[in-house]
Amino acid sequence: MHGSPKGLVFALYCPVLAVIGVPVNLAVIVILSRGRCGLSRCITCYLVSMAVTDLLVIITAVILNRIVGIYFPFSFLSITPVCSLSFVLIYAIRDGSVWVTVVFTFDRFVAICCQELKTTYCTEKTAAVVIGTVCVLSCLKNTFWYFIYEPLYTINNIPWYCKIKLIFYTSPAWATFDWIQRILTPSLPFILILLLNALTVRHILAAIRIRRRLQIRSKVENQSDPEMESRRKSFVLLICISGSLILLWLLFLITFLYVLIANVSYFSGSNFDESNFILEESGFMLQFWCSCINPFIYAGNQSKFRDELKNGVKYPLCLIAKLFK
Repeated sequence: MHGSPKGLVFALYCPVLAVIGVPVNLAVIVILSRGRCGLSRCITCYLVSMAVTDLLVIITAVILNRIVGIYFPFSFLSITPVCSLSFVLIYAIRDGSVWVTVVFTFDRFVAICCQELKTTYCTEKTAAVVIGTVCVLSCLKNTFWYFIYEPLYTINNIPWYCKIKLIFYTSPAWATFDWIQRILTPSLPFILILLLNALTVRHILAAIRIRRRLQIRSKVENQSDPEMESRRKSFVLLICISGSLILLWLLFLITFLYVLIANVSYFSGSNFDESNFILEESGFMLQFWCSCINPFIYAGNQSKFRDELKNGVKYPLCLIAKLFK
């Protein structure tokens, strides 16, 4: 990869992702766990779980797989059984990250559109159960990846690296598995997020029209409405989180559709200037950036989160200043 300028670019973005993604997600986990951002415990549970899964994506897919694979090619992680297990973890955590966003979208849909169900569903306990279920199912679904790979080399009876078995491309069973994988992540999440957000927008617009009519009848104008303001802030946060996921995963989905419709294969060679490589790797790059974007969304939308972040940055600086006095 280092011999090609394009390959070099794709090799360098991983360290940048790690340097940004690890600290910002750790900051989100610490800040939100303290519960001082004015968010409900239910929302906080979902946001913390998203930060945890995003952090794990950076650690497993970017650091342990990409960075170690590129800069330390003969490490323990390159032995075939370990390599196969790492792919299981990468896909399981990736799927968990996407589906936690989906269940968060559904939670906000219930909170805004289903007032009767809100009190029983939108609770911290329900959020914990739903998140746990999503993570367990993601792990179970992706265990099959362990059996897809075989050694690329065998040196001194030690199998090295992971190569997809030829039967994966010829077996109807594995073809079905690949289709299920692509449908469950990201195709179905895209559909669910777009549908739930569309229903939520329709409900909010209908509620706004009703409240305006009531204000006109009661001859009250420009009166603050705390409930609608709360819903608006919640929805803006939801749209930013789910919208960024769709935008950053879109190229990955386009790549899958391109391979399917054009009847071409995924990149498997060594020419990193090929269009297949650029398309695939660009999709992966944007997919990884999805695990770094949420902290910036919180900082842009939540003033209390910004205040907590500023206090967190000021605290060690104040300690250092006191030491030098």
